[in-house]
Amino acid sequence: MSVTAAEIERAAQVIRAGGLVGMPTETVYGLAASALDARAVLRIYTTKGRPRFDPLIVHVADAEQAWTLCTPSPRARRLAAACWPGPLTMVLPRTALVPDIVTSGLETVAVRVPDHPVALALIRAAGQPLAAPSANPFGMVSPTTAAHVAAQFLASQVLVLDGGACRVGIESSVLRVDPPLLLRPGGLSRARLAEILGEPVALSDRSSRAAAVGLPSPGMLASHYAPRTPLSLRSGTISAGARFAYLSWRGIDVPPQAQAVEILSRCGDLAEAATRLFAALRRLDDAGVCSIICELVPEEGLGEGINDRLRRAAGLG
Repeated sequence: MSVTAAEIERAAQVIRAGGLVGMPTETVYGLAASALDARAVLRIYTTKGRPRFDPLIVHVADAEQAWTLCTPSPRARRLAAACWPGPLTMVLPRTALVPDIVTSGLETVAVRVPDHPVALALIRAAGQPLAAPSANPFGMVSPTTAAHVAAQFLASQVLVLDGGACRVGIESSVLRVDPPLLLRPGGLSRARLAEILGEPVALSDRSSRAAAVGLPSPGMLASHYAPRTPLSLRSGTISAGARFAYLSWRGIDVPPQAQAVEILSRCGDLAEAATRLFAALRRLDDAGVCSIICELVPEEGLGEGINDRLRRAAGLG
């Protein structure tokens, strides 16, 4: 859905006044506020119910704006040239321009350039970088449509821009740049990052992501992206008497007793699966069952990011 210039300007006025905007990006919808206004950023935390120790991603219009907020290294410049705009967040040393509340007091800041015309237009119209975690109550399923955002917040709390369904469908990959360490798998694969850098990119282990204090980047809590209905990963035989919904990778070997079924990609396309993931979880959450059982997808490319979300929805970090 197209957003008019008048709607962009109205949203920019809300940002400049310290308010919140539901902003579409290619990954998920973000809950955006001025990254340079500490009071506005505090409103993000209180509206989401997000703990203050969990730092935020700052969205910028281009690399030059990013470098006003952080100190780029040669690796960072190479990645920015190859990946921005796009679903890559880089964690780099911050400058004095960034308020402490954005980084939870850390000496690094997470930045990215979103690949969505509405997000870029809003950043430019507002004239400032935007802090924008996912536009949902903390820990719940991320929103991939404007309707998801509008259903979770009052219109008096958040002005929502309807930029259509998100093209990627899972959050950005978060990379600590020097040395390269993938803190959160996401919309850009680890293999692609390694190809761009010409060196291996390690993946942070789940035990380090499970720490609840002093997180080095956004999106590293062990329990996150969860529906209201208890969710588990498939393992072994499923009880015949259980009233459950089922999330299937390709629609193969689906338990016949499942009360509701969502299939991520019948043809085995990980990009399609990523796009469908959060909306499918929301539909299963509304199915009136006692639990949701999920299959993991192949642990390759975007599959690392999809499985990361499913493990954390199950509380497995």
